[in-house]
Amino acid sequence: MALRSRRRERAGRVYEVCSLLLRYPDAELGAATPALRAATAELPRGAARAGLERFFAWWGATAAPARAAHYVEAIDLNRRSGLYLTFYSDGDKRERGSVLVRLKQLYRAAGLPLEGTELPDYLPVMLEFAASAPGGRGEIVLRENRAALELVRAALRDLGSPYADLLDAVCAALGEPSAAERALAGRLAAGGPPQELVGLEPFAPPEVMPGAGSRR
Repeated sequence: MALRSRRRERAGRVYEVCSLLLRYPDAELGAATPALRAATAELPRGAARAGLERFFAWWGATAAPARAAHYVEAIDLNRRSGLYLTFYSDGDKRERGSVLVRLKQLYRAAGLPLEGTELPDYLPVMLEFAASAPGGRGEIVLRENRAALELVRAALRDLGSPYADLLDAVCAALGEPSAAERALAGRLAAGGPPQELVGLEPFAPPEVMPGAGSRR
């Protein structure tokens, strides 16, 4: 029991750090980086810590404007590596709406209701929940969306993006995927998401969609 509790605590710290680093790299995140580096240094050596350290090496060697430009290109405007995970299984079908409602209910039931305007399947939101929910319940949302997580991880790796290192850290903390999860990821990669548009929010925030104003 104590061993399981320690594993959850270590995994929670990885999720917390990655939840922040996977967000748009603005000045506020830049100011928080020393604290995130310190939290990473306290993790035990292993694949999760190694992934975070690789990411920080890129971060430290890259100017802030270049970091922001890479994020927009690799994540915000790339349909294969966006961070809204249910998009990969449900696309913009009507069913996705019920999945998003269920996620909100899950967060609320754990005493951690979703605040703000972000969708509940946004990976940084899921990671924040996974880090904070009691009794390991937060990992439920990550495990249920493991195939999509692996799909985004592979897409970022194909792009040569350092953000793949953050997904490596998350997956290392979560544990090895099952054979069924690997198979589902393969099917999602081969078939792509369904495309029945029903007026849901796009896979990226409106401010970074083509034709919209840039981030500030």
